[in-house]
Amino acid sequence: MRLSRDAFRRWEHKSITLLGMSGVGKTQISNMLRRNDWFHYSGDYRIGTRYLDEPILDNIKRQAMQVPFLRDLLRSDSIHIMNNITVDNLQPVSSFLGKLGNPELGGLPLAEFKRRQRLHREAEIRAMRDVPEFIRKAREIYGYRHFVNDAGGSVCEIDDPETIEILDRHTLLLYIKATPRDEEELIRRAELSPKPLYYREDFLEEQLAEYMKRYDLEYVAQIDPDDFVRWIFPRLFHARTPRYEAIAERYGYTVGTDELWQVETEADFLALVETAIERRGD
Repeated sequence: MRLSRDAFRRWEHKSITLLGMSGVGKTQISNMLRRNDWFHYSGDYRIGTRYLDEPILDNIKRQAMQVPFLRDLLRSDSIHIMNNITVDNLQPVSSFLGKLGNPELGGLPLAEFKRRQRLHREAEIRAMRDVPEFIRKAREIYGYRHFVNDAGGSVCEIDDPETIEILDRHTLLLYIKATPRDEEELIRRAELSPKPLYYREDFLEEQLAEYMKRYDLEYVAQIDPDDFVRWIFPRLFHARTPRYEAIAERYGYTVGTDELWQVETEADFLALVETAIERRGD
């Protein structure tokens, strides 16, 4: 959604989608806005509680069934397992995605890893397509004045133009671009604490082939899951950047993480959006 600065100021019920890599500050800003009469829609929360809820629970139960004590209780319906996903605790979603590699190190076989990746992609598309309905609910049911869509870091990779166009029709798209310094910090953090990630299938296959060749591996089961994530993350980061830039160029606006870190209040945030609008100058 493209607006002039004055039109943005007059927009009575503002709806903004925040785009960018995980760690650039989307959730931090969304939490601040939530305290100022904004409905905080978390894409990852919607994925975990609506579209991947059953697969996540199945995965947890599969692990529990390997423990004889828990297996007997589950089979006799003596215990009940449920997710406790919150906007601030999305660990079950991350655990379900998993990491590729040696099962003795917690890794997944390639076929299972790809199956979960495909499930996540479909869930992310559906969660983003739910945004217009939640904009309506936020205002009509809950009485919120404004709406912020805290999109997942992999939205740029779903390769579904219709979904992006839906977001554009109903929200102003704001891409948060990491500065070179912040980019280095995000990569450093990923190396210290490698986390499960979503990859486009063609990107995964290309990078996996290179990794296997570089380290002279014959089987995926020989991969150290954490080492693979550390190795692929900088490549993923640099592959996603032009994709986000293309979305922002066509549909929205861009701000830097250095600008975002200075935002402390709702007024600061709105002023930053106005700056991004004026900077684009269309």
